[in-house]
Amino acid sequence: MSTRGILRPDAVGEMFTLERRAPPSDLAAFIDSHWLVSWDRRGLPAYESAVMPHPSVHLVVEDDGLNVYGVSRYRYTRTLEGAGWAVGTKFRPGGFAPFIGGIAVSELTDPRVRATELIGDEARLPTSARDTDALLSAIHALLRSRVPAAPDPRIALVQAVVADIQRSAPDESVAALAERHRLSVRTLQRLFARYVGVGPKWVMQRYRLHDAIEGLDRRRRHDWTRFALDLGYYDHAHFVKDFRALVGSTPAEYESRTLAG
Repeated sequence: MSTRGILRPDAVGEMFTLERRAPPSDLAAFIDSHWLVSWDRRGLPAYESAVMPHPSVHLVVEDDGLNVYGVSRYRYTRTLEGAGWAVGTKFRPGGFAPFIGGIAVSELTDPRVRATELIGDEARLPTSARDTDALLSAIHALLRSRVPAAPDPRIALVQAVVADIQRSAPDESVAALAERHRLSVRTLQRLFARYVGVGPKWVMQRYRLHDAIEGLDRRRRHDWTRFALDLGYYDHAHFVKDFRALVGSTPAEYESRTLAG
């Protein structure tokens, strides 16, 4: 099971449980996966869970109803105390756009929005009792009712570009990426704002930092300059600056905490 993006992935199974489920085949073009999180910290210290988000929108069933989390440009933290749960749907980059009409996904970047504000009263789901299968069935029914009759070819294009970013060399430029897909840089930026919520350069940088976290979580000491260069940074200082801004510590501090855990 992938824990990519979770800071301190060793907490999975210890501080909280995490389960992932594949989407139904007819919605797989839009949905990456479902995730189910639960915790029971009653009588135990609270735990601050931190995630370095992906370029994905999430539809999340929580105690207070169904909420939409746009792409977060910052790390997402949540204090886990008492007992609780959440059932989430992680959309593929660009995959949420068809369900909100003409709204640009960039308008959802960072804040949490009530699903009823975007979708209407049909997004009111019963959450008084946790029945994961029933909740996922309700999410699937809601999405199926809003799937456009004709597919939008720009979504496939955006997803192809994102897949290309994941395969590309760490020092890939936006200009080279756009040229490879026969687009101007400006057109590519507009497509990402409309369908992904953040720009292609941001996606490139985020995936580099995901790679950095995974490298540090493997618990190996590094030549930090070589490590930064391998990730596509020009020097160690820029890597440390980006890492600290998102993770809240330097790479060495994060690695030390990982080793200590």
